Amino acid sequence: MSRIATEIDFDRDGRQTDFLRLPHSVDRSAYGWIPVPLVCLRNGPGPRVLLMAGNHGDEFEGQVALTKLAYSLRPDQITGRVIILPMANAPAARAGTRNSPVDGLNLNRCFPGDANGSPTAMIAHYIESVLLPQCDAVIDVHSGGQSLQYVPSTHIRRSPDPNRFARAGALMEAFNAPFSWVFEGAREMRALNAAAERCGIIALGTELCGGGTVTPRALRIAERGLRRALAHLGVMDPDPADAAVLPSRRMQVGGYPFYVYAKDDGVFEPLVALEDVVGAGQPAALIHPVETPWRAPDEAHFAQAGTVVCARVPGRVERGDCLFHLATD
Repeated sequence: MSRIATEIDFDRDGRQTDFLRLPHSVDRSAYGWIPVPLVCLRNGPGPRVLLMAGNHGDEFEGQVALTKLAYSLRPDQITGRVIILPMANAPAARAGTRNSPVDGLNLNRCFPGDANGSPTAMIAHYIESVLLPQCDAVIDVHSGGQSLQYVPSTHIRRSPDPNRFARAGALMEAFNAPFSWVFEGAREMRALNAAAERCGIIALGTELCGGGTVTPRALRIAERGLRRALAHLGVMDPDPADAAVLPSRRMQVGGYPFYVYAKDDGVFEPLVALEDVVGAGQPAALIHPVETPWRAPDEAHFAQAGTVVCARVPGRVERGDCLFHLATD
């Protein structure tokens, strides 16, 4: 059983707000707990949805969108239940970092978690063992964080269950982001979408810009997409203002050849931009050895053709840093 507690009764109608109380004994607080904010709205039987952000603490677009929704949404506007977890990895979100400063862990690489593990492992365990089993769908709002910038997009992973994969695809289309893709190939079993697969529910993720900031366009896409997704799931009535279906590219992302990495330390000069169409073997970036300027820069190349959907933000790079990744129609 999870050691995390809350006073929220997930089966009670109405609006409830509280914290997940994550036990954390430290020098300054022997019997302390870390607060993870949670909002639950229920209006009778119906679809059950978990909305998450702050899985990575330096991804702010989802945290703002879900905080605004948590403040404004009323039980009489929904059918069923909506659980809102706007800063899932609360220590990381408070610090504005990808990983938790408490234990150094990345929540999206900790599932299924551990009831008696470190704080991040305990959060992952609570989400997978308590929240996901009582939901029909989860939407996990990500962006590129401090190190990456994405085209505004949604994504799903290919499920071995054709029916679940089709329902996830329909939810992705309903969100109607400018780009959407399916993750193919090797599976990351420690991520939230793998946890959802184990629990037999559908999962939708987003990558809404990034760069460690909140852009008005990304926030508009997130808020509109969440309303459309909740309407598609039968939780809310459709908003006539969101009725138009905007252009969207359906794509796929595979394994290692879709990504470009730095092979040396230095300063990164991009040779392409987001949404550029590139060919196999095309130069992607120059890595300038500024500490030994008499050396020629290292040239990184794309291993295959595709569209640039993700690009690194910081100029300084180390060997192994991701510079770009591609998607194909």
